[in-house]
Amino acid sequence: MAAIASRYARALVEVVLEQKLDADVAREQLNALVEAVRESIELRRVWESPAVPSKQKRAVLDAIVAQVNAFKAVRNFMAVVIDHRRIPMLGEIARQFGTELDAQLGFVEAEISSARALSPDERRTLESQIERLTGKKVRPHYASDAGLLGGVMVRVGSTIYDGSIRGQLEKMKQELITA
Repeated sequence: MAAIASRYARALVEVVLEQKLDADVAREQLNALVEAVRESIELRRVWESPAVPSKQKRAVLDAIVAQVNAFKAVRNFMAVVIDHRRIPMLGEIARQFGTELDAQLGFVEAEISSARALSPDERRTLESQIERLTGKKVRPHYASDAGLLGGVMVRVGSTIYDGSIRGQLEKMKQELITA
């Protein structure tokens, strides 16, 4: 299933970049459609049902697209998803679309945990350090974790940069055990 979602996501990324559409707007539009499907059982039933004619499914799609003022490329993409009965995978496709789009645009997701809320200056400094480490622009996601005692922990992909006091204490503990 992940391979299928990835294939659909890459196709939409290619279209968005090829047509020079605003990538963030395309992402928001796709996410709005995902949310509409998630919130409406009736909408899912219509789009997933083989008994509903394609013309009716597209009429519903066009009404929703008009409300969110979606790009034609996003509308056409959704039509393909509906026609190929991939609506149950739409959330996964949208997540993969975001990941693929970020990779193409040179962004990286960073999960940043700190013992306390960071000031705007601290956030900018930390984000610039992550950008230097990764060589990519950062999309940060901040969270507080009092268990860190102090400092920060950053996860970029599968790599963890532990600058927390808890992490430093744990490292010292391991050094004392092995010494």
